[in-house]
Amino acid sequence: MKTGLRTRIEIIQGDITKLKVDAIVNAANSSLLGGGGVDGAIHRGAGPQLLEYCRRLNGCPTGEAKISPGFNLPAKYVIHTVGPVWRGGNNNEEKLLANCYINSLLIAVENRIRTIAFPAISTGVYGFPLESAANIALTESKKILDDNNMIDKIIFVCFDVYTLRVYEKLIESVLP
Repeated sequence: MKTGLRTRIEIIQGDITKLKVDAIVNAANSSLLGGGGVDGAIHRGAGPQLLEYCRRLNGCPTGEAKISPGFNLPAKYVIHTVGPVWRGGNNNEEKLLANCYINSLLIAVENRIRTIAFPAISTGVYGFPLESAANIALTESKKILDDNNMIDKIIFVCFDVYTLRVYEKLIESVLP
């Protein structure tokens, strides 16, 4: 499968809420009740039914993930994961961020999701250094794809051109 990994990972710049994929990942806060950034955009795009559904999920710990319908989004599902707040790197932040990708992808496999899109989790207001976060995202995704044929495509959706360039540079070393 290693030869096909390049075709199974895509990096784009755009709006994750507009993608017609099986699932998009929400960089949520632990309440799962909406917030700013990508979280707020996903809640606005999905409509009020998402908030009602998320109330029943009773929150989510950092590094874990939960799934909901996509409601008014083009995506069938939203996988909500809570990334770590960067506190200097000595508080298990890297492992917690890796768990966000691992747990989101395991939920995708369990739910027969074939196409999934991720934002750059924890790199906004949570302050995680972008290069480190992108490396974790690509590395953990590669590990899951190496072991699993269920997922056809993982798309990393970058909000701006700087984030896009960082991901494009790092993919060369992660998927030579």
